[in-house]
Amino acid sequence: MSSLHSVRRVLKKAAVPAAGAVLAIGINVTLATPAAASGSYTGRAYIYGSGAVSDDFDDEGVVNVTTHRSSNVACLWQTILWANGYLPSSGVDGVFGDQTDAATRNFQRDKGLAADGSAGRNSWTKAGDKLVQHDNQNGWLYVVYHGATGSRSPYGSHQFVLQRSPDGNYRFYPPQSGGPYWAAYNSRTC
Repeated sequence: MSSLHSVRRVLKKAAVPAAGAVLAIGINVTLATPAAASGSYTGRAYIYGSGAVSDDFDDEGVVNVTTHRSSNVACLWQTILWANGYLPSSGVDGVFGDQTDAATRNFQRDKGLAADGSAGRNSWTKAGDKLVQHDNQNGWLYVVYHGATGSRSPYGSHQFVLQRSPDGNYRFYPPQSGGPYWAAYNSRTC
């Protein structure tokens, strides 16, 4: 990861377009997600936050039908969709399939975003507007996600609890699934 940052820093200083420079010097670079390509994703293994919880989701990675499709981050995104009335609780299973894609597109349309079905930086940022810190116990922040009120969905709106650990990693309690589950990009336990 640090060698990739070094390459980016050198290319930026040289004012050469990154793609052209990579081809010119013969380096093969593969980026894991579109969010990594845009520089918005922190690259961490878990949903992460620091400082005020209101902006903790502003730099999270992409989750969609191909990227992090089967993961606890997909489960967290589905829980957000459930809380906002876009998905029934039975749709919260940690697999980003057709139902989650359609619910994500509806969420994006209602929030004035491009409805591409991919929960990326803009979708996470809009979702993060609903985070409210309620308690701090020995460095663990207890956060409530307040779903949309007046939802046009038949599923209604809900709230759910998240916790931010002292080292900044999030875990959450999805509907009807117990928990807490760590909001991991690369594993699925919910």
